[in-house]
Amino acid sequence: MKVLAAMSGGVDSAVAAARAVEAGHEVVGVHLALSRMPGTLRTGSRGCCTIEDSMDAQRAANILGIPYYVWDFSERFKEDVVDDFIAEYQAGRTPNPCMRCNERIKFAALMEKALALGFDAVCTGHYASLLTDAAGNLELHRSAALAKDQSYVLGVLTAEQLSHSMFPLGATASKDLIRAEAMARGLAVANKPDSYDICFIPEGDTQDWIADKVGNETGAIIDREGNVLGSHEGSHGFTVGQRKGLSIGRPAADGKPRYVLEIRPKTNTVVVGPQAALAISEMTGNKYTWCGVAPENTDEWCEIFVQVRAHGDAIPAKFAVVNDQMVIKVHEPIIGVAPGQTAVLYLGTRVLGQTTIDETVSAVPTDDLALATGA
Repeated sequence: MKVLAAMSGGVDSAVAAARAVEAGHEVVGVHLALSRMPGTLRTGSRGCCTIEDSMDAQRAANILGIPYYVWDFSERFKEDVVDDFIAEYQAGRTPNPCMRCNERIKFAALMEKALALGFDAVCTGHYASLLTDAAGNLELHRSAALAKDQSYVLGVLTAEQLSHSMFPLGATASKDLIRAEAMARGLAVANKPDSYDICFIPEGDTQDWIADKVGNETGAIIDREGNVLGSHEGSHGFTVGQRKGLSIGRPAADGKPRYVLEIRPKTNTVVVGPQAALAISEMTGNKYTWCGVAPENTDEWCEIFVQVRAHGDAIPAKFAVVNDQMVIKVHEPIIGVAPGQTAVLYLGTRVLGQTTIDETVSAVPTDDLALATGA
């Protein structure tokens, strides 16, 4: 096949490209320029897609003997990922920019351009596996390296996108094996540290970054009864489940810490309360997609596992599509699920589909919560 290898400048994408070459495919490497800030360099292991990363990808492509290009997707990235991230925070939601990048950049804009140029598939260094069911349909599954599994952030992929995707690292049991392979292949990125944090916020301080983009506006921090406990400089600087940085001052009546329970951007208000109030039993998403072939009888309750964070646990639950909304009910309450997060459904190791959470239902009625906390 004619394969476009997305090369981030890290060890995973370099080894994935090498394996595609070794498999006999006609491979071309491409690095995505997602920022227009000149002179941007990686700091430690934070961030990605910097000038340094581009040069690392170039060196890897030279070693592999494949053509290499840099494609400027910065405008699309700003509109579809960065601006979306800001808008979601302003709306009091908790966005996942890596999901948006995979959905709208790597497996939409990039794949669209690759197919238009005659490529058959896009190859990436994600830790996930593509398997074929008995009917010949492609399915996305967790990788063998469960500690590095990235199937969650790929849950947005459709059946059509899966048919043009390639994940050569899926069957590898550990990251150490990938690094050893890179070393054996003479790739200089063999010991390059993994990137972390949000790539367009390399300093890692999301609150300061958001404040710089949208400004600060003083608002109230209140409890569930509406009592004002303190003030803040912008509700966009908080996330549901947050404990630190509330600057409330006096302790709660029960002496226990308080957490952010709700963000009300229209009134610039942050609601705090006991941790027990964060327990969620149900979540609903208005927009959902299926990863591969859509399941049948989605109006009937089906037992699945649900994961709401990239590195979170998969929780036993059931789901159904009710009034064109995906409704997920967990068997045991989970803590701190916020609107804007992505819920990915699993059948065993298979990714079934995903939805962006719009609403949650508390596992503890208000009256019961008051009794439990002595309020």
